[in-house]
Amino acid sequence: MSLADRLTRWLAEIRASGQGPLVARTMIALGGVIALVVPGVQAWDQMDVIPIAGGLLLVVCVALPDSAAALVFLVAVLAGWLLRAPADVGWATVVTGLGLLLLHLASAYAAQLPSYAKVTRRSLRRWLLPASIAALLGPLVAIGAAIVRNAEVPGSLVVTVAALAAATAAVWFAAGQSVND
Repeated sequence: MSLADRLTRWLAEIRASGQGPLVARTMIALGGVIALVVPGVQAWDQMDVIPIAGGLLLVVCVALPDSAAALVFLVAVLAGWLLRAPADVGWATVVTGLGLLLLHLASAYAAQLPSYAKVTRRSLRRWLLPASIAALLGPLVAIGAAIVRNAEVPGSLVVTVAALAAATAAVWFAAGQSVND
């Protein structure tokens, strides 16, 4: 099968796809754009390679959500942030984190489906509850970590890890999982 045949087949599968994969890929793109734009408009000097590499990785994330491109995208954005950003937690940190969370959750959802899958709204609703809980708990954990950090309380790392574990458990159980699975 030639490259042109593969591309033609892939485009036909996308045209035949249902609403679920298209919504998931749109959310991947939205989360990635948020994660690239918010750090890019900050006052601190971001490395020039991050938006270029991130843009290319984002295209791959949308086209192939079941590949490792989303993980590499997350690592690239986080590396750019850790290397040049200030240490304080502000609104830009939370918004970038939410963009990365959206990209991660949408990639995980889209990776389960072939691009031509017909998915009902029920499947999207089942994914929406855990995603909403994770999106709400992310900023709460960040705010809690900032408060504990500024209070200089001994054991603040334990409190932060416990809050993240509780958030993970809430998302796990909201997704309909059980301990016995």
